[in-house]
Amino acid sequence: MPEPTQFRLYNTLTRRVEPFTPADGRTVRMYTCGPTVYNPAHLGNFRTFLFEDLMRRVLALRGWAVQQVMNLTDVDDKIITRAHGQGKTITEVTEPVIEVFHQDREYLRIERAEFYPKATDFIPQMIALVERLVERGVAYQAEDGSVYFAIDRFPGYGRLSRLDTREVKSGARVLQDDYSKENAQDFALWKAAKPEDEATGAAWDSPWGRGRPGWHLECSAMAMDILGETLDLHCGGIDLIFPHHEDEIAQSEAATGKPFSRVWCHGAFLLTEGAKMAKRVGNVSSVQGLREEKFSAAALRHFVFNTHYRKELNLSAEALEASTEAVRRVGDFAQRLGDPATLEAGGTPELAIAADEAVRVAEAALFDDLNGPEALAALFNFIRRANAELDRKGGDRDSVERARLAFERIDRVLDIVPDPVQADAELEGWVTERLAARAAARQERNFAESDRIRDELLARGVVIEDAAGQTRWKLR
Repeated sequence: MPEPTQFRLYNTLTRRVEPFTPADGRTVRMYTCGPTVYNPAHLGNFRTFLFEDLMRRVLALRGWAVQQVMNLTDVDDKIITRAHGQGKTITEVTEPVIEVFHQDREYLRIERAEFYPKATDFIPQMIALVERLVERGVAYQAEDGSVYFAIDRFPGYGRLSRLDTREVKSGARVLQDDYSKENAQDFALWKAAKPEDEATGAAWDSPWGRGRPGWHLECSAMAMDILGETLDLHCGGIDLIFPHHEDEIAQSEAATGKPFSRVWCHGAFLLTEGAKMAKRVGNVSSVQGLREEKFSAAALRHFVFNTHYRKELNLSAEALEASTEAVRRVGDFAQRLGDPATLEAGGTPELAIAADEAVRVAEAALFDDLNGPEALAALFNFIRRANAELDRKGGDRDSVERARLAFERIDRVLDIVPDPVQADAELEGWVTERLAARAAARQERNFAESDRIRDELLARGVVIEDAAGQTRWKLR
């Protein structure tokens, strides 16, 4: 393979697309903010998780190992409120949701991260981090026992979000805190326990009394414990830039005196407001809804990657249907490449040239700030050219193998070949009977009846193909 091109990413911290390489030249230490597990994650969350999946696959394509941490926030205000209202512990609320998250993740072919730490498993590390901040004089204990980070004692505050501290307003999570503090802008590191915290198992002993960690504290403690004090890459949705990631930087760097992450990457929103949604898409706000409406994981991956991760993406029935049709073409091509008859017929020298060009163009796009749309365009251009060359049956078996390897290399990142649709026994029997009737009609040269049967099959999603004296069929 040729020498890989330079890998570049847009760094939110500098607002520039910059060359990127892991600090040690070998392994990318990447932290990605995961779900808060009081409700199943929605498709907006999964757009972010798919962007991060594309990231780790492209990093691997570039030749680097990846150590990814995705946290599971299993203690916060919403979880405690839900648990208290249902008379449960926070664990009883979160464990079933974590199970659903992994089922949804696997359905969407999102590769498993190396670590999925739960906040409740890292309480000692969180307490130790708060102790360091108190010792360094950038955190203080309020009258009720809660501990706050004093943002006016950290000169770099606002650097990520480009906010002057005079413009900073209390974040939504801070507004829910009813604790006294020196400055309304300060954020909670450790929250003094309330009765509902105790009742739901969301309180722990600490040097400041019974309490629980603040939301921002959790990520810093887990990231640094697993990956070290300076990460290569920190990813998340654009909504996390402020206050969450801004606060992570403040508490981490104030504790260590080192940069918390070398690069920050953020994905844009998935929108549904204003879109004319068909009834079929009405409940596709979750992965479960997607499955119920028979939209494949491959189609959603195509839909998401066909818009650059830093651009807003509008969910619509038309877009999902277009992606469904697009991945059907990909699946047909994959099937053709895997057919022994294709290898036997062979390709042409032009097929091998098209294969090499597809890899070069797709990789150049992916290595340039994860340009999914250009990579997809390269793939579909290759499919068009390759089908034309395969139709010529040039006899060159090596070119077919080159095409197969090129296709697999690109799809290893995009992963948009749909799963084969399985027919039930009743449908299979009906198709066999209809094909026999069609064969009889063709034998009698009754082509009008043959065409009518083809249309009848197509109406039930059955596509047929006549080749080499045989008729094959598949479900759309």
